[in-house]
Amino acid sequence: MTTDKEASAEAQSGFRRTARLAPADAATAGALLAAGRLVAFPTETVYGLGADATDAGAVADLYAAKGRPAFNPLISHVPSAPDAMRLGRFDAHARVLAEAFWPGPLTLVVPVTEDCPVSDLARAGLATLALRVPAHPLARAVLAAAGRPIAAPSANRSGRVSPTTAAHVFDDLAGRIDAVLDGGATHVGVESTIVACFGAEVRMLRPGGVSRAELERVLGRPLDGDVADDAARPLAPGRLLSHYAPAAPVRLDATEVRPGEALLAFGPLVPGAESATAVENLSPTGDLREAAANLFAALRRLDAAGPAAIAVAPIPSDGLGEAIRDRLERAAAPR
Repeated sequence: MTTDKEASAEAQSGFRRTARLAPADAATAGALLAAGRLVAFPTETVYGLGADATDAGAVADLYAAKGRPAFNPLISHVPSAPDAMRLGRFDAHARVLAEAFWPGPLTLVVPVTEDCPVSDLARAGLATLALRVPAHPLARAVLAAAGRPIAAPSANRSGRVSPTTAAHVFDDLAGRIDAVLDGGATHVGVESTIVACFGAEVRMLRPGGVSRAELERVLGRPLDGDVADDAARPLAPGRLLSHYAPAAPVRLDATEVRPGEALLAFGPLVPGAESATAVENLSPTGDLREAAANLFAALRRLDAAGPAAIAVAPIPSDGLGEAIRDRLERAAAPR
């Protein structure tokens, strides 16, 4: 059922009516995508906004709904590794990583095959393609029903905080997309790790749900150093400097809370927490997995309190901390 708030958002946008689908409607969601419609659905990382990656018109609608720069490439989601290997050229490193982490929160960027049907618009005109096989059962059901690669960036307005519940999607996109498949809260909470596999080079383009240490253990070697993007044509999603941003400014590695600030804590509270506008603790016990799962929802709740700024307590950079800090650094970047 559509809530009053959702109906109001739809009326104000004047774009399209957004239906709420139940988990039993996964096949309906897939059929809508196959028909060129826009549907948000849960993955294990965050909610994705899906469009037929082979349909340039559907992809253009997706960019318009998100307000996303068209030079920012999209991840194509498929049900299985063999499906992915029909779209991209997988070298030995890519195959090892796919076998170890798919289905799961890893995206591989590989050269496209000559007959790859994914549209140039979805690839931002690049000769490479970002591919993922998600682990969430609803995502897999939707992809199987759609029967084609589905471009699915996070289901929020471009640059804003990523959604981890259907309610977050409605807050950002009601009236701009056709449907949201409500599968409850996601459990990883940060986007997939993105790794580029180009011959001898294996580079992390974005930290995420699979840690650097896990990747290097499977590869049996260190990852190569970071790659410098052309600022106008990044190789992968999530590499724009300002991204994942709430309305309030974000202050990192805060050791105290200043007047008018909200606090995003990790572990013990820092001085001044008692006078904060609002407080969210990513993990009172300092568990990075719990912190990743809570990150985006906590940022949204703090932002809704209307603080002058959001003070973020220090968070370690090991394991999933690398992905958490990456998102927070982009949230804190100049707008």
